[in-house]
Amino acid sequence: MTPLIAGIELGGTKCNLILASGPEDIREQVRIPTTTPEETLGQIEAVLDRWSGYDALGIASFGPVSIDPQAADYGYITATTKAGWSNTDVAGRLTARAGVPTGFNSDVAGAALGEGRWGAAQGLADHAYITVGTGVGVGLVMRGEPTNGMTHPELGHVRTTRLAGDDWAGICSFHGACVEGLASGPAIQARTGVRAPDLPLDHPIWDTVAHTLAQLLHTLVLTGIPRRIVMGGGVMTGMPHLFPMIRERLVASLGDYGATGLIAPVDAFVVPAALGNDAGPLGAVVLGLRALTR
Repeated sequence: MTPLIAGIELGGTKCNLILASGPEDIREQVRIPTTTPEETLGQIEAVLDRWSGYDALGIASFGPVSIDPQAADYGYITATTKAGWSNTDVAGRLTARAGVPTGFNSDVAGAALGEGRWGAAQGLADHAYITVGTGVGVGLVMRGEPTNGMTHPELGHVRTTRLAGDDWAGICSFHGACVEGLASGPAIQARTGVRAPDLPLDHPIWDTVAHTLAQLLHTLVLTGIPRRIVMGGGVMTGMPHLFPMIRERLVASLGDYGATGLIAPVDAFVVPAALGNDAGPLGAVVLGLRALTR
């Protein structure tokens, strides 16, 4: 019998909770806003108290998060741009409440695992998942495992080559004009005064966003060497016209360097998340399933 998992995708704007064994067996989903740690975690605990019979808990959290089980702050959100959430113990508190084995990682690592198990990267041992929404995050899976070092990758905060003539300062409170500071949903709104879903498709901001994201993909192709890059999150899910723009700019940026034939055809290399908005919560389910075998 397939185990039943309580999955939590803790995002910077909202938290998605799911009781499921997989995409074909979703018992219930609950969405709550991410406000203060005490209010949000309290509401999560209330849902966990109401649910029963689940075998494990999976938590996929916005970050940065501490994912080394030997670290004193394992399971914490560390120095984050989300006001009030730095140094918050997420995994420890929720594990104590649930009383079952718990898997914990970043939200993008969870989504990457979800897309690898049930979505656009099925059958691939090596792939990357990029979320573009409230922030920009990258989950790398190599040989079926999330790529971790001292902590998880933070490629959303790399600095990229700027579009010619663009000197806008960016909004990242740590790095200004990093990828997140230039291409996230809040960055788009800060720059235009309009939410990304409400902007016309021919708005000039999309050139900047596509260029910035293509530069991030350029970095990924030459470092992580994924066999496919899956893109999701609120900005990508709502703006499918971005995909051909990003693909074109990625190919132009790479030129003829190295084994770039590996990304051809580029339409099959850079793809939308097949699980859509469920990539995150189903990724948390995968983390819970993995906790039962560790």
